[in-house]
Amino acid sequence: MGTGIFSVTSKYYACYWSWLNNVAVFLWIINLILFLGLLVPWTLRWFIFHDHALRDLKHPIIGQYYATLPIACLVLAVDFLLLGTGYIGEALTVKIAQGLWIAGVVLSLAMALIIPIINFFYKITIEDFNPAWFMPPASLIVVPIAGAKLIPYWSQSLQKSLLLLNYVAWGSGFFLFMLLAAICLYRFFIALPLPGSLIPTLWIYLGPIGAGTISLLNLEAVSAPFLGSSVTPILNLFGLLYWSFGFWWLIAASVITIIYIRKKNLPYTLSWWSFTFPLGAYTGATYLISILFQSEAVRLFGFLCYWLLAFCWFMVFSNTFVRVYTGALFKD
Repeated sequence: MGTGIFSVTSKYYACYWSWLNNVAVFLWIINLILFLGLLVPWTLRWFIFHDHALRDLKHPIIGQYYATLPIACLVLAVDFLLLGTGYIGEALTVKIAQGLWIAGVVLSLAMALIIPIINFFYKITIEDFNPAWFMPPASLIVVPIAGAKLIPYWSQSLQKSLLLLNYVAWGSGFFLFMLLAAICLYRFFIALPLPGSLIPTLWIYLGPIGAGTISLLNLEAVSAPFLGSSVTPILNLFGLLYWSFGFWWLIAASVITIIYIRKKNLPYTLSWWSFTFPLGAYTGATYLISILFQSEAVRLFGFLCYWLLAFCWFMVFSNTFVRVYTGALFKD
């Protein structure tokens, strides 16, 4: 997820430095290798260690991370659409993207139903709640990012139905996110502060906001033939308002994270990857908002976000790589 969105934003901001095109391709390749490499043990675990996999799915915090697989499929579909044509041809690129998108949609719908229903029947406390709970609805919000771009490549008989499916996914994910976001804010104000190991999850707020904005703007580009031209200004305006909330949250999350760093209370865990995809989604949304409103100031702000993303990705990737290489990650 984090590497895939970093690839997308590198392609976007190559408008400033052309060599970022090469960075985007490099990250796309790394992302594909990581996806295929991690998919094997993820799948085998369900067959060899079924009880452990099911136990994690029922866990109020760990279980939310099962939604990362469908998001990874959807982000990789975007990578292929944005970068693949020049290397493997349009026909093959579209076929691969369609396959990844279908897998992502099926898994997103499954996770967005299964995980909340499991949490409904198992007793949890307010301390169990954190922004990681946004990931199942976020997976639905991500669906139209690639889904909208793929609309013209389906047969005409399917296009309207698939467009509606994209809207259903976005609407379901958006309202679930808003409801959970309210509960999460309540948790922040009335319960004990998050432990340092979970502070990176604060940045997950930016994931549904950034991905949701990109999805709206992509849907706007393909909706007019089916829903009329009046839908264009509505989606653009709501996208702007939605993106604006992320501006506030970016500052708030940064301040809180800096406070934890100053207190030396930000130990490395895999939750550090929460810094990457949400920030990348918001960075990509910022670029599209800047293009929509022809604002160089907004695009420069997005470019600053891009370098923050680059710093976070390098720190998280290098720390993870070292711990995997030394085996320390598997002892935590």
